[in-house]
Amino acid sequence: MVTTLSILKIYIPVLAVVATITVVLWLIYWVLLKRSELGPEARFPRQLLMLFSFGVALFLVILAFPMSDTTRSQVLSLLGIVLTGIIAISSTNFVANIMAGLMLRVVNSFRPGDFIRVKERFGRVTERGLIHTEIQTEERNLTTFPNLYLITNPVTVIRSSGTIVSAVLSLGYDVPHSTVEDLLKKAAAELGLVEPFVHVKELGDFSVTYKIAGFLSDVKRVLTVRSELRKKVLDVLHENGIEIVSPSFMNQKRIPEGKKFIPRNLSEEAQEQTAERETPEDIIFDKAEQAETLEHMQEESKQIKQRLDELNKAKKSAGDKDRKSIEAEIHILSKQSKQLEEELAKIKKNVEESE
Repeated sequence: MVTTLSILKIYIPVLAVVATITVVLWLIYWVLLKRSELGPEARFPRQLLMLFSFGVALFLVILAFPMSDTTRSQVLSLLGIVLTGIIAISSTNFVANIMAGLMLRVVNSFRPGDFIRVKERFGRVTERGLIHTEIQTEERNLTTFPNLYLITNPVTVIRSSGTIVSAVLSLGYDVPHSTVEDLLKKAAAELGLVEPFVHVKELGDFSVTYKIAGFLSDVKRVLTVRSELRKKVLDVLHENGIEIVSPSFMNQKRIPEGKKFIPRNLSEEAQEQTAERETPEDIIFDKAEQAETLEHMQEESKQIKQRLDELNKAKKSAGDKDRKSIEAEIHILSKQSKQLEEELAKIKKNVEESE
């Protein structure tokens, strides 16, 4: 008769192995993902390593389980068939997204903080995960794209070195195009756009369509500048007596002949107040800004630590005179490294609290 004690003797080694593996997995998770102050980019390879560790742990549990060699071989074969089936069934989703994520990193066309457009979606990248990429849209909402979606659809990335900002408007044939071109260039120049230019987009039945564009170096203000360019075009054209109305415009009120529909100029005080308003990007893309700052600080921290390693190695073989200068540099870099770690901890805490 099989007693409880004999059963325990058989399964105690298995339970010990399971307990040990559980502790080891928890330590691996704590070291790789939980304890470290990591951004989404640095977490990606660690997530892959954690997934691999879980697979190895499952294999070890099967090996430790009390069963005959034939049964163990059958269980492993069954596990292999199940895994193969899961991979085959989900190959168009889970595995495909992982492979797409790897491809995105090889291509490296965008990073956290970059502005991207995917079809009708536009925003700043906040996270590049194992199977998805997250962006913060113009409404401050977070939109998640499967990595496979980004591989199979065109992705437009605004270059960090600058972009072209433009505005389109239609004016009547009674206004000389040379006059319009000069005024539109003036509006763009007053806004601070570099090398503005004007294109005639279309000669319509009742109006001419113009496009004014210029180079913007500070891409973080792209939403504000797009809006400000349209405002500036309105102001400059109205200041010079050019009205912007539809060809079918009709006002039912009696008006004096020659009346133009141009708003009165704002007072200088009102214009200054309008110019001093905060840019909406500060509120809209807060998480994307934090993600970009976090990645830059992590890169800077990594470079400082590499430099410290080089200095510590050079210190061992340096003379007394050189050693003093090396120690001074080590002291400065160590202080900077500590400050960066503190700032990284604060930023990560703010990100966690905002989620």
